[in-house]
Amino acid sequence: MSTLSPEVQEQLASLAAKYAADGQDLASFLEGLHRTEYITYWDYVQLDTLLTLQKPRTAYPDEPIFIMYHQITELYFKLSRHELEPLVDAAVPATLEELVRRVNRVNRYFHALATSFGVMADGMEREQFLKFRLALIPASGFQSAQYRFLEFASTRLEHLVQLEHRAALMEQGADPQVLLDHVYWRQGATLEETGEKTLTLRQFEAKYGETFRTTALRWRGNTLWDLVQNLSDEDRQNPELVQALRGLDHQINVDWPLQHYRTAVKYLAKKPSDAPATGGTNWQRYLPPRFQKRIFFPEMWSEQEQEEWGKKWVDQQLASLDPQA
Repeated sequence: MSTLSPEVQEQLASLAAKYAADGQDLASFLEGLHRTEYITYWDYVQLDTLLTLQKPRTAYPDEPIFIMYHQITELYFKLSRHELEPLVDAAVPATLEELVRRVNRVNRYFHALATSFGVMADGMEREQFLKFRLALIPASGFQSAQYRFLEFASTRLEHLVQLEHRAALMEQGADPQVLLDHVYWRQGATLEETGEKTLTLRQFEAKYGETFRTTALRWRGNTLWDLVQNLSDEDRQNPELVQALRGLDHQINVDWPLQHYRTAVKYLAKKPSDAPATGGTNWQRYLPPRFQKRIFFPEMWSEQEQEEWGKKWVDQQLASLDPQA
């Protein structure tokens, strides 16, 4: 029998101390380890389950593309929540270094999302999409709760209020519930003619409304915006932090919605008024940043930049279509 090396003996002693502290027997755990099979990649990432999560509602070949891309999107949202929520839930405020590190991680996730949108924009046959989408009514990407959690974690509720009500409600110091009642995305799923909520919005509120309310209240005063405000003047002006926060603002509130808008125009409209979204959302006015001006960190942007919110992106897209540009 081979003699255990000092390193292994040290590890065993450390394990014994760990389990003894909880009244557990090391020998039993070692016996369990002995009987455990080696882990495989496919088991670790639950690959067989993952690859069966696509359940098309039609026989059109491009519908699985649509499903898989949205599932990938939700996983990136979960990665982003994994970075932001520990910051706003922490009992002790994060350091400058941690803020920069975590925000930059989220920026990388959203950069990957924005640059991957060709999967949607150029990866499906328009004729197929216009047919299989009818089987999805009233489901809509509008109903992504994870995206809303990212917004609530990033900034104060006042910055998420519908633009036409924002200044008045901020001046009044409105109650959080009033602010939630005027959050911008409710307007995006409300029928303009009657003011009636769409079924998409009613479903969304029935499933997540109470969770949104309790979460937004729990994070109030401790959002990423608040954490930045509580830094020293020197730290708040740190170039790396400023760059990270401006990147987050632009990635989530300009790049991401405008990629959606570009794709919606391609698939739903020869003219922007040609086709409604599956959930009845007013995507023509809901998606373009210039109408909503959602800005997480307004202090990081000049008045002109706020006034022209999203314009640079649009100009770049138009230039890319101009053969003379």
